[in-house]
Amino acid sequence: MFCPRCSGLLMPNEGKMKCSCGYVQNDGTLTEKKKKTKDVQVVQEKFDESLPKIKHDCSECKNREAYFWTRQMRSSDEPESKFYKCTKCSKIDRED
Repeated sequence: MFCPRCSGLLMPNEGKMKCSCGYVQNDGTLTEKKKKTKDVQVVQEKFDESLPKIKHDCSECKNREAYFWTRQMRSSDEPESKFYKCTKCSKIDRED
């Protein structure tokens, strides 16, 4: 039997059919397991001085220099995202 939410395989667990995505089959009906939510805190730090600078045209002020960094935003088999922060106006551009 397959999960209608993620198409994963439902496995027997504690007398019920459960999926790793959180769905639980109860008496022929599916209920979604409530996930615990966490508050995310954004930390604004000045880390620009440690980042490398690269030639990049800013989409806002047309400055030609930006700070550069990469981050893995999706699954590991997808390419990482590149970020450019303008040295003049601090606008951040993202390239996937």
